[in-house]
Amino acid sequence: MSTDTLWREAPPYFDDLEIGAAMESSGRTVTEYDVVSFAALTGDWHPQHADAAWAADSPFGRRIAHGMLVLSYALGLLPIDPRVVLALRSIESAVLKRPVGLGDTIRVRAKVTEMRPLGDETGLVTLGVRIVNQEDQLVARMEIVVVWRREASLPVVAGAAVDDELSPIQDGRLLA
Repeated sequence: MSTDTLWREAPPYFDDLEIGAAMESSGRTVTEYDVVSFAALTGDWHPQHADAAWAADSPFGRRIAHGMLVLSYALGLLPIDPRVVLALRSIESAVLKRPVGLGDTIRVRAKVTEMRPLGDETGLVTLGVRIVNQEDQLVARMEIVVVWRREASLPVVAGAAVDDELSPIQDGRLLA
């Protein structure tokens, strides 16, 4: 894989990755519903997120999304194929640079910065992740380390390889 090649859907297996390989996600607009739901889920009802009058007089001048909501959406926007990327190992060096307001759209750019084989089946991949808004301004950055499958191995059932296609639930067809 060339380092100037972007993957948008299915990432390659570990052995086909290179340092510098990159991806860019589609956009995700942060809504009132997102912020209120996240506040309800986490119990974080800080007025910067939940109180329009209070937030209007704050240094940001408006309600903004929770930083952890932005980071969570960034992870969800990555094109993670469960056949290839097995688990999130760590989130490191997360820095929130600019607020994300209601109605802002974020995208994620990620680049492979480090790779380390763990054995015959998996390796660790470090991704430098940059989250940008609709004006292409950096709103947050972090490094994540994920467990990545080394190569495709199809399960064998009654002597025949099983189709490696995603189920309708995994690829979103069921939810469309």
